[in-house]
Amino acid sequence: MNTKTIALATFIFISHLFFGQTAISGQVTFKGKPLKEISVTLKDSYDGATTDTDGNYVFETNESGTRVLIFSSPHFMEIEKEVRLGAGPVKVSAELKEQISEIAAVVISAGSIEASDRRRANVLLTPLDIYTTAGANGQVTAALETLPGVQKIGETEGLFVRGGTGTETKFFMDGNLVNNFFANSVPGIKSMDRLNTSLFKGNVFSSGGYSALYGQALSSVLLLESIDFQERNSVDVALSPLFLNGGFQRVDAEKTRSFGISAGYSNLGLMTRLIQFNNHFTKAPESFGTNLNFRFKTPRGGMLKYYGSFDKNKIGLEQESLESPGQTENTALKGKNTFHNLSFRQKMGSYVMDLGSSFTYNLSDLSFNLNHQNSENSLVVTSRYLNAKATLERRINRISAVRGGLEYNETWETTEVSAQAFPYQFNDKITSVFAETDIGLSNDLSAKAGLRAEYSSVIGNWNVAPRFAMAYRLSKTLTSSLAYGVFYQNPENKFFGHKPLDYQQATHYVFQVQQSAQGRSLRLEAFYKDYSDLIKTKLEDHRAVAVNNFGSGYAKGIELYWRDKASLKNIDYWISYSFLDSKREFQNYTQPLFPDFAAKHNLSVVAKKFVTEWKTGFNFSYTYASGRPYYDFQPDSAGNYQLRHSGKTREYNALNFSINYLPNLGKKDSKSFTVIVLAINNMLNQSNNYGYQFSSDGERSRAILPSTKTFVFIGAFISFGVDRTQDAINSNL
Repeated sequence: MNTKTIALATFIFISHLFFGQTAISGQVTFKGKPLKEISVTLKDSYDGATTDTDGNYVFETNESGTRVLIFSSPHFMEIEKEVRLGAGPVKVSAELKEQISEIAAVVISAGSIEASDRRRANVLLTPLDIYTTAGANGQVTAALETLPGVQKIGETEGLFVRGGTGTETKFFMDGNLVNNFFANSVPGIKSMDRLNTSLFKGNVFSSGGYSALYGQALSSVLLLESIDFQERNSVDVALSPLFLNGGFQRVDAEKTRSFGISAGYSNLGLMTRLIQFNNHFTKAPESFGTNLNFRFKTPRGGMLKYYGSFDKNKIGLEQESLESPGQTENTALKGKNTFHNLSFRQKMGSYVMDLGSSFTYNLSDLSFNLNHQNSENSLVVTSRYLNAKATLERRINRISAVRGGLEYNETWETTEVSAQAFPYQFNDKITSVFAETDIGLSNDLSAKAGLRAEYSSVIGNWNVAPRFAMAYRLSKTLTSSLAYGVFYQNPENKFFGHKPLDYQQATHYVFQVQQSAQGRSLRLEAFYKDYSDLIKTKLEDHRAVAVNNFGSGYAKGIELYWRDKASLKNIDYWISYSFLDSKREFQNYTQPLFPDFAAKHNLSVVAKKFVTEWKTGFNFSYTYASGRPYYDFQPDSAGNYQLRHSGKTREYNALNFSINYLPNLGKKDSKSFTVIVLAINNMLNQSNNYGYQFSSDGERSRAILPSTKTFVFIGAFISFGVDRTQDAINSNL
């Protein structure tokens, strides 16, 4: 018998003999291991104790008869045990079960960056984060280019993620597919996001291994969650040499209904005269857009959201002809787009139902001519897209759930080419079913398993894609997670019509370790993507057509992300680095090659500081990318491509800076929120290029350059009725 046991027995005996009290003792364990700091109390009394490091407890009580002993702790389920007092010392031991808590539970985050839940340690890129990221120009996709895995692409729109093309990323708003997320564009010039960043309260960016609820994306998905209700009525105005925007939002006092409308006009004409551009615009980029929204909360707590928009844009571009030296090529674009998004969420007992639909109409009218000749070639693409989705979820406990649903997508597309007598008609119907479960095994271990199946009418068969992910907490601040999934995507619409085609496929493997504590977060992630059944093309009738699905490839790499809001006073900064190794043989590639839209090394550093005394925020960002390869593929007499020239561009470097001045700061009872912004992109005037274009004979080439080396923006954003000053400050502390 050891010393502790003797002492405890002696104490119990003396207490009972001399004081007439009942001594209660025992041990509390979890999975056989002793638990410290567990509260043990006698119900409806002040008597009790707390367990020591060995899980033991002891206390005395004057109570008698049949009573209840309570064992409790914030981290374990409370249990009660009945005891009979008055007949001598009582020994009661207990084995506790872990308290399953949504807040305490480990989060599966492999391949995912979430910015929609403030309780999570990996909150990133809220709307204010995006607006205050230098060089992002207030765009979601531009801000995401400062995160690991996303390539810095300047010559075309899209999110290029982990060795994938821009078409391999899909965008969703409140669960519904957003087609034509970017404005219509001309070749070589990147267009901007269509949806305003201020529409959204958060986002989840999945760079790999995403949920079975989403499909038709080989690389990644961006899930945008729109705001519910504003705090109060507001009127918003934005002014700059580039644009003029205005709108209002009305919300009732009970926050059950809201309505808003806005409109904006932009024209780059003034800036083309003030700043030297690499492009010669015959028509400076010009656009007009308007949108409206409403929100309605049902009597049973459901939420109905609608967003609709219409925009049109024009641009004219002139450049020297590669095919005819001394002559000029002229390109003109007229674009129109309308987008409607409707979503409804309702809780029904233990179930949550999500219904949604989106519709997009898009017109892209491109014309080309040589030396302003009357005859011109044109390419007109008219598209309509319908998406409908229904999901039903049942919560099993705080961190477990099962969900499933149906999704339907239909595409109508007409392509008219001036050189062809008849337009090309394309129609596809994709029907999808999916099911998924979240399995919370404990606060330290969770898993997600899902299955998605799709049928495409143009392909004519089904695919079945399993998904799996899990996370395990290694310590209080350190977690690990992994994700696996098979992903399918139809070839681009333009490739159908010549040969029977099948789905393209990518298999993802992602492993992550993350540590988060006291305003600091470190993420290390490794990934591997295996591509198969990619499209191979050849030249027929002066256009690239798909001939088979024999393409393949891989992408693998390591990524690091560090964000720190605590080490430097009033400074928030993050550093991201990505290493990519990739080979693809697809489309016109004649052999496995490192893709020309990717760089092996990418580095971003973002820093923000708000000086309250000056009412000013200072924001910096630096982006580096190693040189990208470029290739010159030319067809032979049979239309098969041959590699003629190859090389690598210089490294990409850009230092960006912005200042946000808040003149209303410190004014009592302010009824408005004003921000004056000055931003300079590539302030060191670095020479960057994205690749080269070649003439058909290979004798001449032209660098693909940014529209301008250095870009300067100044503007004022004013909200009447809503004071967001403190939010703007807090987001930078």
